Amino acid sequence: MADGVAGSDARELATEILRLLAENGETVAAAESLTGGLVAAALTDVPGSSKAFRGGVVAYATELKAELLGVDSDMLEDHGPVYAPVAAAMADGVRKLLGATVGVATTGVAGPDPADGFAPGTVHIAVSLAEDTVVRTMALTGNRDEVRRLTVERVLGLTLGRLREEKT
Repeated sequence: MADGVAGSDARELATEILRLLAENGETVAAAESLTGGLVAAALTDVPGSSKAFRGGVVAYATELKAELLGVDSDMLEDHGPVYAPVAAAMADGVRKLLGATVGVATTGVAGPDPADGFAPGTVHIAVSLAEDTVVRTMALTGNRDEVRRLTVERVLGLTLGRLREEKT
């Protein structure tokens, strides 16, 4: 695929993220639920990505978010996986687990059906640095593939924005 698995926009974002990280000897890791590895795939589509990409965890099953990423099991039981603080905990957890400078995370409902009382397109993304974690909640439109593609683009865009903030 000339544009990579997630499209040309994701590839451009991933290329810039990896360039900035590599320049500074920093790294990124991904924790994914609804995107099922597409964030990691978008990052690794970029030649030379091994200089800055540490790895990823696809924690699709709710219990894996707690077991692998350290998301509080009581929070998951009380609120479910489609919850902004879950995205924050996933991003922070993968950053720590894989020893990365930056952790990114996606969770939500890709569709086509609602899940846990949430409409398709309900998405939470997060970017974690040692100092703080930023979360965004979105209501995306489109079919399952479009929601997943847009989620990848949005989490990469948020990541790039955070990296640029750090440089100023």
